Amino acid sequence: MKIAVLPGDGIGPEIIAQALRVLEVLRKEGMPFEFTEAPLGGQAYDQYGHPYPEFTQKICRDADAVLLGAVGGPQYDNLDRPLRPERGLLGIRKDLGLFANLRPAVLFPELANASTLKPEVVTGLDIMIVRELTGDIYFGQPRGMRVNEDGEREGFNTMVYKESEVRRIAHVAFDIALKRRKNGQKGKLCSVDKANVLETTEFWKEIVIDVAKEYPEVELTHMYVDNAAMQLIRNPKQFNVMVTGNIFGDILSDEASMLTGSIGMLASASLNETKKGLYEPSHGSAPDIAGKNLANPIATILSTAMMLRYTFDNEAAAVRIENAVKKVLAADYRTGDIFEEGMKKVSCSEMGDQIVAAM
Repeated sequence: MKIAVLPGDGIGPEIIAQALRVLEVLRKEGMPFEFTEAPLGGQAYDQYGHPYPEFTQKICRDADAVLLGAVGGPQYDNLDRPLRPERGLLGIRKDLGLFANLRPAVLFPELANASTLKPEVVTGLDIMIVRELTGDIYFGQPRGMRVNEDGEREGFNTMVYKESEVRRIAHVAFDIALKRRKNGQKGKLCSVDKANVLETTEFWKEIVIDVAKEYPEVELTHMYVDNAAMQLIRNPKQFNVMVTGNIFGDILSDEASMLTGSIGMLASASLNETKKGLYEPSHGSAPDIAGKNLANPIATILSTAMMLRYTFDNEAAAVRIENAVKKVLAADYRTGDIFEEGMKKVSCSEMGDQIVAAM
């Protein structure tokens, strides 16, 4: 069970340290984890002059799974675009063929008041957003900046999807919808597009409808992305599994994360066709609190649960970590981002202490 550990930038090293403490509990009980650390993002640029250097590439290719902290920081904003920390993240996704991003938005009952929405709107929230990760406008060619025929500068990108790319992400989403069925009911999958304006997503919709023929036990619906953004705020519990392209998924998954009260609570997984995965918190590198022991490590710890579930196929160990987090929240321990009056405010490492103890 080889795990490449990429602490990254900002609060990355602090939150990764707590996640490794949780995995260490399982390792001591017999799980054969092998951890190998490597740099990514700004940390890698500082050491090797590139955000995803060959040293890191080799370690990630040899690993069964990759655990990442976060990348980015204001000190890198003026670098040439190919050298910026975020390009390291795009690079590892492409290199490992990580095409399926899974972003759960789950509201823990203890945190209902932390959401900006009324508790009755969000209590019981449990959405899985499945985002295609290697195609769409983020990777389409041609792209760039140029002077056009009229002598005016312009920027341009290409939104494009191949049929094979849409089919494989649709299968992932339908399979997850099947697994999330309850009480013998049909699974629910909402495909998000902008088929009334964009031919690329009209094509997307056509392929998803075709794949649906293989999943009679899943109810497929469709929604335009602007309406989906609105419905996530108005009535988020109508959704179970959502599937969408790269750019829409990027936006909707961040929006859904705030329904839960803090992006510091939300894990994510990015998988390839062999179930090899990159596991990371949904939040960024938070340079304003880096090195202050203030970060919330829960999203990173929950990412290790996703790793155990999706790459190592160990549901029992995944649930054990998730239950440890639930116990600590039920005991009123909170980092600053989710703190309320009357709770016990703890640091990043103290939250790690509590979750390790609850294991």
